[in-house]
Amino acid sequence: GLLFCLNARAMELRIISYVTEPDGNVLLSEMDNITFRDNHSGKSAPIIVDPGQKYQTMEGFGFALTGGSAQMMIQMSPQARHELIEELFGKGEGQAGISCIRLSLGASDLNSFVFSYDDMPEGKEDWTLSQFSLAQDLNDVVPVMKEILAVNPDIFIISSPWSAPTWMKESRDVRGGKLRRECYEVYADYFVKYIKAMAAQGIHIDAVTVQNEPLNNRNTPSMPWDPQDQLDFIADYLGPAIKAGGIDTDIILFDHNCDRIDYPLAILADPRISEYVCGTGFHHYMGDLSAMAQMHLARPDKD
Repeated sequence: GLLFCLNARAMELRIISYVTEPDGNVLLSEMDNITFRDNHSGKSAPIIVDPGQKYQTMEGFGFALTGGSAQMMIQMSPQARHELIEELFGKGEGQAGISCIRLSLGASDLNSFVFSYDDMPEGKEDWTLSQFSLAQDLNDVVPVMKEILAVNPDIFIISSPWSAPTWMKESRDVRGGKLRRECYEVYADYFVKYIKAMAAQGIHIDAVTVQNEPLNNRNTPSMPWDPQDQLDFIADYLGPAIKAGGIDTDIILFDHNCDRIDYPLAILADPRISEYVCGTGFHHYMGDLSAMAQMHLARPDKD
């Protein structure tokens, strides 16, 4: 799916048109500047451009590099993979210039199998995270991401978990099951371990979301969160852990559909959260995109 980042800071009006034709003869080619003329006939609704009305800036566009796509890409020949990455992430003529990318923090529902970075045998737990390892990502996501960074070192990287390790969950299952309250601290440390481990690979994680689709417990893997639990986790554990770790990674809350802006608004209403959260993530499987405009009007201080 398409990923785009919005920023609450406004910018001056500037209109540029890029066109791709169906026959492929024109690929992301910059066209002449758009000119507006006042020739409204009264038969249709006019388009009114008000330079005094400013909204959010668009930080970038991109996609998710799932474990499944990384697995496919790593099986390509080096030359073919390089050409693909250049076409997607390069900034030259006819290249897509993707400027942000989303990684799954552990397995997503598009991996060929489910894993976390600290899987334990049944009945075992690892409260010190001594068994934490990026081993699976080192097979595909990390090497592909390094090649992407070689083409676009400034790409904005967001990481999202689909589930905590099963030993941290009430259900002890990859699908559904809330995070055990006594595991809030160790799960926050798990995020920090991941961010630092990726940094050691030369991959800077610009932002993390707390949970992909916190209101969906049907994915494999998945893990539901209600607003109060997500608030407590960020304010008392994840935010302080990232701050104490000297990490500049932002936290994005919610990360679910446009029909539930009550969820992020309820969390942002607590003053404890403001210093830790940069903004809200939305999906568009349900609801209307105008919800993001409502969110911006309610909290223009957050992205």
